Amino acid sequence: MSYPPDPNNPNNPYGQPPAAQGYGYPQQAPPPPAAGYGYPQQAPAYGQYGYPPVAAPPQSMPGLMVTARVLLFIVGGTQVLAALFCLIGAAAAKDVVSNSDSSDEGLLALGNAAAGVAAVIGVVFALAAALSITLGVKFGKGGNSVRIITIVYGSIGGLLGLLGLLGSFGAEKGQAANLVVALLWVAISVIWITAVCTRDGVNWFNRPRY
Repeated sequence: MSYPPDPNNPNNPYGQPPAAQGYGYPQQAPPPPAAGYGYPQQAPAYGQYGYPPVAAPPQSMPGLMVTARVLLFIVGGTQVLAALFCLIGAAAAKDVVSNSDSSDEGLLALGNAAAGVAAVIGVVFALAAALSITLGVKFGKGGNSVRIITIVYGSIGGLLGLLGLLGSFGAEKGQAANLVVALLWVAISVIWITAVCTRDGVNWFNRPRY
């Protein structure tokens, strides 16, 4: 009894020849190289268009920023007290000059000048206090302009502190007190500038606001 030829038999002359790999036929892809020497363990993560992903904005104020903010409030309160002291002193000096029975024109002019200088210093302290407190308040929701104003304010404060240091070495009386005040002012100014110039500070002021 004869059977029909098996089409899958390679010896069958009537069967279909096996397909050879080559042109027109898909070839088996080689296996991927194992991670090791000469091959990266893990491809670096990149964001859109091949750039590294942007760091997420901080959700809370950085620690150094909190310190700078507290110092702004403390300095602002001290400046308010200094402004009140100068203005009260100017008013008292003016009252003394007005009620004086002295006929010395030079003494009266000197008293009026002292009262005027004290009043001007008191106004300067009041303006500085307003700026310090406003910057401290704006640290929470302020933008990049607050950061720039803080840098300028800290730079001016640091320069005044350095001038105070130079002047304290030439003073015979109160040298230690002047030196401590000047050093504190320089240190506070450096903290202000450093806090807003660090990466965390820049990201904080440039964070998106909704």
